Amino acid sequence: MKTYILAIDQGTTSSRVCAFDQDGRLAFQAQKEFPQIFPKPGWVEHNLEDIWESVRMTLKEVAEKVGAENIKCIGITNQRETVGAWRASNSEPIMNAIVWQCRRTTDDCAKLRKSNVANKITQKTGLVIDPYFSASKISWMFKNHPEMRKREKSGDLKIGTIDTFLLWKLTNGQSHGTDVSNASRTMLMNLKTLDWDDELLKIFKISRSVLPEIKSSNSFFGQTQNLDFLPNGIPITGILGDQQAALFGQGAFSKGEAKCTFGTGSFILLNTGTEIKKSKNKLLTTVAWRLERQKAVFALEGGAFVCGAAVQWLRDGLGIIKSSSEVEALAESVESSEGVTFVPALTGLGAPHWDAEARGLICGLTRGSTKSHIARATLDAISMQNADILLAMQKDSGLKLKKLRVDGGATQNKLLMQIQADDLGVPVERPKVFETTAFGAALMAGLGCGLYKNLDQLLHLVQIDQSFSNRKSMKLRLVRRQSWERALKRVR
Repeated sequence: MKTYILAIDQGTTSSRVCAFDQDGRLAFQAQKEFPQIFPKPGWVEHNLEDIWESVRMTLKEVAEKVGAENIKCIGITNQRETVGAWRASNSEPIMNAIVWQCRRTTDDCAKLRKSNVANKITQKTGLVIDPYFSASKISWMFKNHPEMRKREKSGDLKIGTIDTFLLWKLTNGQSHGTDVSNASRTMLMNLKTLDWDDELLKIFKISRSVLPEIKSSNSFFGQTQNLDFLPNGIPITGILGDQQAALFGQGAFSKGEAKCTFGTGSFILLNTGTEIKKSKNKLLTTVAWRLERQKAVFALEGGAFVCGAAVQWLRDGLGIIKSSSEVEALAESVESSEGVTFVPALTGLGAPHWDAEARGLICGLTRGSTKSHIARATLDAISMQNADILLAMQKDSGLKLKKLRVDGGATQNKLLMQIQADDLGVPVERPKVFETTAFGAALMAGLGCGLYKNLDQLLHLVQIDQSFSNRKSMKLRLVRRQSWERALKRVR
């Protein structure tokens, strides 16, 4: 009889449930999208019931395929900073969840950045003050929904990120918990104590009583109860934020190992071991994970706003390709961009530049420039943005990158992966398991329930599909970097 781990991967636009067997093979998966809500320009919300329904349906579908009696445990990974509030008495949402993308607290954060507590917040949390993180969203909820304070006083209020809400629903309200990786994204957890910080709670006017208990990532979080699609008693033994789950699913367990997720933007995490590395280059310090009875593992994190979105712009904005998959062949039809440089600051520049006012630029055009050169320059730009972040990470950490693990849709573009290896001067490795985020949650849950004994055992389950080796000399790499840096100066 086969044993399966179910991994719930609750994302920004859809929920996916994957069933992995004990050997780490993906057996079945189901996915369901849910509505995006845009009440005002810059505001993004999700209905918590919509999220739960998408998870319920996909869980039911996968459980029917593998047999509920064969499910050993459940892991959860999730969109991280999105936060919701619900009634403890009946689990009904008080309002829509405020999504990580939402910018409604921009003015509140601007005031905080100018205040005398700004440095203290960053020192304690490793984060920059930004609407991205959960704390200012929760403060906004309390300011704009008087019912929240009333229910807080009566003990009928629960608040949490999406992992916490799903845990609450799966356990029929018996467990109100989260793990350290998700808690580290709220701007309310102290990186040193790995607990909610009383001073931060006071700054944001949030009571500890409404927040979940922070646990290690492979803890026993609770067990299924009173569900119509799963039997009682299935343990939930792994929780990780989505980017940390991808790092874990890539087997990047050692200090100095890094992963890049190529999506609409790119998300890069570098494992810095058990030491908290504070960034001098505008990167974020975050908890990667913490295993029971062990010290927490930390990471530096940085992201570029426009990665796959640059290719989408070639398709939708310029119309030079009909589908995103065409960009590889078009870019490969020329040896190089012939001096054309594209800085895809279409929504500003992310880490390590953090320039919201920067705008996109294409320079170096001649009469001989074609759409092929622009396509090539686009792939170069995606790679160079990631190289900027990884160079900053190496400066901050004092660690030398030996290889980069990659995941996400754009990793199917072999030319892009080769360009990335050339720009970094290190191998780029793409895994066989494409659903790396769900895989990471499954591995963590497997550790938590005792199916796996240690990280060495997990490493045998992480298999590489293809490795791309550097083919460029240091001199050529330096020339490309100088050209990129000249272009960057023009947009800032």
